[in-house]
Amino acid sequence: MDPQTLMAGLGSARLLAIIRGADEEACFRTAITLIDEGVAYLEVSLNSANAPAVIARIRREAGDDAGIGAGTVLTADDVARVADAGAGFVVTPAFGPSLEAAVAVGLPVLAGALTPSEAYAAMTGGASAIKLFPASLGGPAYLKALRDPFPDVPFVPVGGVDLDAAAEYLRRGAFAVGVGSPLIGDAAAGGDIDALRTRARDFLAVVRDAPQ
Repeated sequence: MDPQTLMAGLGSARLLAIIRGADEEACFRTAITLIDEGVAYLEVSLNSANAPAVIARIRREAGDDAGIGAGTVLTADDVARVADAGAGFVVTPAFGPSLEAAVAVGLPVLAGALTPSEAYAAMTGGASAIKLFPASLGGPAYLKALRDPFPDVPFVPVGGVDLDAAAEYLRRGAFAVGVGSPLIGDAAAGGDIDALRTRARDFLAVVRDAPQ
């Protein structure tokens, strides 16, 4: 997936599901359930069980056009592993060597940053978007403050984004929102899939109703 394709698709979807879990089969089942419900973009964290294999399996099941990425990508070796697995983009928790490595192989990056300096450095280093993390430290008001000097930077708040926060971040100009446990719940640990479907529909409704 090239950066232009990711940004067009994620900017339309406005929701990135974040899967992290110790049960490989449950992580896969969670991803497929989300895709079935219409969640078009998701990341599998590398601190999940056998994450590259899970990514590869999702890719085979969902097809080449699915928005499947890898999260918690920290090193150049991480980039190589997830690229081989078929990840279409990478997400980092911080500004570091994985950004340069991913850009070098043409993978778009949502680079983790919190401060203005970090966001600026990541964007000038080739990031496609900024993963504002942990967004819960400043909340929607902090996002608005960042967008004043950086109106053209696509910010994706991650960390503590529940339904109410998702709506408010999008209202304050977030490019998209990244949602982990408030959406995934216990599904990636083998929990209730029907409850996951309900949560997915709730988040999709928030995204659909948010101002553009």
